[in-house]
Amino acid sequence: MNKSILCMIMVIATSFTGCMDNSLDEEYYPDLKNRHSLEWDMTHTFSRVLESGPHYALDVQEATFTVDTSDVWESGPAEADVHLSYWLPSNTQAGEKVPVIAIISPYFSYGQPGDESGHTGIVSAGRGEFIYENFVPHGYAFAQVAVFGTELSTGCFDYRGAGEGLGIHSAVEWLGSQEWSNGHVGLYGKSYEGATQWEAAALGSEYLKTIVPISGTTALHPLLYKNGSAEARSQVMHMNYFSSTVDYNADDLDNVCPDILEGLFAGPVTYGAGELDPYMENYYSERSHIDKAFQNWKGSVYWIQGMQDWNVDPHQVFSSPDGTPWYQRYEEAGFDVKGMLGQWEHNYPDQWTKHNAQETGYGAEAIHNMTRWDWAQDLFEWFEYYLKGIGPKPNLNVQVQSNDGQWRVENTWPPKNNEKKTISLADCQNSGAFVTGLSVVGGVTQQSITLDCPAISETDITHISGLVRLHLDTIAFFDGGQIFAEMQDASTGMRLGHATMDIRYHAGGSEPQTVLPNDRVMMMMEFQAIDATIPAGHGIRLVLTDSGEDYLAPLCGNACPIHVLTSTSNMILPIINPNEDQIFITPQSPDAANNQ
Repeated sequence: MNKSILCMIMVIATSFTGCMDNSLDEEYYPDLKNRHSLEWDMTHTFSRVLESGPHYALDVQEATFTVDTSDVWESGPAEADVHLSYWLPSNTQAGEKVPVIAIISPYFSYGQPGDESGHTGIVSAGRGEFIYENFVPHGYAFAQVAVFGTELSTGCFDYRGAGEGLGIHSAVEWLGSQEWSNGHVGLYGKSYEGATQWEAAALGSEYLKTIVPISGTTALHPLLYKNGSAEARSQVMHMNYFSSTVDYNADDLDNVCPDILEGLFAGPVTYGAGELDPYMENYYSERSHIDKAFQNWKGSVYWIQGMQDWNVDPHQVFSSPDGTPWYQRYEEAGFDVKGMLGQWEHNYPDQWTKHNAQETGYGAEAIHNMTRWDWAQDLFEWFEYYLKGIGPKPNLNVQVQSNDGQWRVENTWPPKNNEKKTISLADCQNSGAFVTGLSVVGGVTQQSITLDCPAISETDITHISGLVRLHLDTIAFFDGGQIFAEMQDASTGMRLGHATMDIRYHAGGSEPQTVLPNDRVMMMMEFQAIDATIPAGHGIRLVLTDSGEDYLAPLCGNACPIHVLTSTSNMILPIINPNEDQIFITPQSPDAANNQ
């Protein structure tokens, strides 16, 4: 019998004790490079662990408890209830204490009246069933928690605010202190359900041992305003959520707090006011969580990010106020951090039914090798160690997929052993000198700049891995204006990545500065995370416009063109040369949509 399977059986038979000899660490679980040769259950819409657990889920239970909210809402209720539902594994009947995996969400009973999603007492079809079916049988409790103002939780729907964070923190404290709990809580989920994990970490509960944010929002302002460039949703984000969480009856009055009105105005004001934005120091600062977690929490992070995610962009993981990516800031501060970076969009690693609709340049070239059917097993090994103290410590590395589909292991990401190659834009064929939007009769057209740069290598494939920098020497015409830069393969036109910046944010980050007419400033642009290969003999094309994809054009319109001095501008590429030892093969299903 395979030693790793034998050890797993021994663990189950001894109630998750024993089999802890460090000499077995390397053989405790199948090695990452050997996973593709194992038999995986690929009959579901999600991945499964290699071995099913011996326990079953007991009937769902519900809990409601009251939280003192008198210090978080100026005119809201002084107290509010948190409602959650939870399932215990059958081994708790014998008195065993178990860890908890929770999903904390606004999406229970979410939507317009008559068309709401399921409540907390139903295993959610989104991803709750993944935890319920894989982990409860292995002796984990599973909980679904409704944030304030949603489902049966009362109080204000405080979109990513302090009140919401307090309710989330209280839920973690409750789950960690129950008589059936071993005091270890892990959080899981994607998008908003990833944001709630950072909200929990920001308040530093001793019970919160690990978080697994899948494309989780870490801070609201950089999510909606990348270097000041406004996404279209930034104007309506708060109110869209609020309108889907209320029931449109008298009870909704308890759900309305000052932040609702503040959220209504924050988007439009930030879009136009720039450095005069009155909301930066309150509304958005309150809704930045990754920095607070960095200061207040000690736990582990398994970071999952879609490299082609346009909903929660990769810079939520790889940007940082001091120029060091958050991922590496956490590593350097002593946190246990692991990563999985695939070329998927706003999806889970094993969400194969959605890994099939991406376009060329947006992940399509990687679809054949994208779905991680070993994701449940990978996460099982993580939770076993950080929530139960069982098995070897996971390798704290990054599994990253390049745009051609190949997976490899890096010690960290962006790789620190890259070579910085500087390309002077003076060496590129140049079309245009100004970036602006020009209205003409019959429609709107853009005045743009196209730069075709020579081949990086005539003989070798070039592998870009990391954060490409584009330093544009510019002259302003107004206190405003914007550049959206798309990077393409100059030979094929295939998209490789993008960057965007409002000229008032020319120094980077989230601190705008007044720019006067004729001011000459260097726009320190940074591309979203790129892990892409360029064939030998192919160069890079840059297309500079005033907006692109889902970003709004600058509010100043035609009054704020930007003059780009390409002769004194440059682009800095992080280049790597992976070796064969880093490459691994993932298990793939011949019948899945990602192979059609």
